[in-house]
Amino acid sequence: MKRFLCLCLVCLLLCGAARASEEYEGFDIVVSIAGDVMLASYRNELTASNFSAYARAQEATYFLQNVRSLFEADDLTVVNLENVLTDRALEEREKDHDPAYWYRGPSSNAEILTSSGVEAVSLANNHTGDYGPEGARDTVKAVEKAGLLYGSNDRTFYFEKGGYRIAVICHGLWNERQAGDIVRRIRAAEEESDFQIVFYHGGKEKAHAPEEWRQRASRRLVDEGADLVIGNHPHVLQPRETYNGTDIVYSMGNFCYGGSKYPENRTIIYQLTLHVGADGALETKSGDIIPCYVYTGESGNNYCPGIIEDETVRQQVLDFMDGKTTSPIPKTT
Repeated sequence: MKRFLCLCLVCLLLCGAARASEEYEGFDIVVSIAGDVMLASYRNELTASNFSAYARAQEATYFLQNVRSLFEADDLTVVNLENVLTDRALEEREKDHDPAYWYRGPSSNAEILTSSGVEAVSLANNHTGDYGPEGARDTVKAVEKAGLLYGSNDRTFYFEKGGYRIAVICHGLWNERQAGDIVRRIRAAEEESDFQIVFYHGGKEKAHAPEEWRQRASRRLVDEGADLVIGNHPHVLQPRETYNGTDIVYSMGNFCYGGSKYPENRTIIYQLTLHVGADGALETKSGDIIPCYVYTGESGNNYCPGIIEDETVRQQVLDFMDGKTTSPIPKTT
């Protein structure tokens, strides 16, 4: 009997020590960020093999099936939602450039995100306003109804785990002057959070290198307190730069993208890991790049991105993101 009681006591002590060790070691926060997600077709038109056709034929879980396990395993997944979600046939907003494009899909398309582990979206982009203020309001209603967090040019959203709070600042960056607007939002977020992520929208489309002004602006954001800077809009990848110990990814490229049948077929997921100590302070941060395909179909876009398993192709993307090459897809001779 005494031997049994001693064994029980030892077990209790070991369990207590394990719990104390876990508390002492702190915890991790994992945030996954992906690029442009367009859950719509041009003017919501229905044509053979476009996004609207796929959305009618497939379950919501089809589109992100290849990355769902990764998104569900993290703490927070954020994407750039680049279309209007509305169930109304709204009038298109007039645009002063040619060609011009308008994208809208039904509000039910928000389930594509929530069914696969996406928890948050940026609405700070040039297509949220495709159908005017009414379309923008409908989009906000749709993402709120779906339970998604969202950010916009005038709204910062927050995520908290274990008392450690992350701010995600979504904003347009169409010229260098707008960096000042983002800096003011960083300052405000610093009062409410421990870690500030800037997720901006801007830059030249289909260019694999950022403009000099955007490099200056992005570095300024770091100098002014941003802990991570992520860009989108060019629709292709642009490299990562580590500036003063902080990552800047100039463009994430497309992800689940209904805007084209043949988009450039390389993208990434940027995965941020923060280790918070037992005292609630950040101890380490790291950023991993996960190379992906924009689509996995053999005859063009099937709107189903996937992680690249081929080591040669994967390394080509990593080399590009590290600035070692000028394109994520080497030219064939």
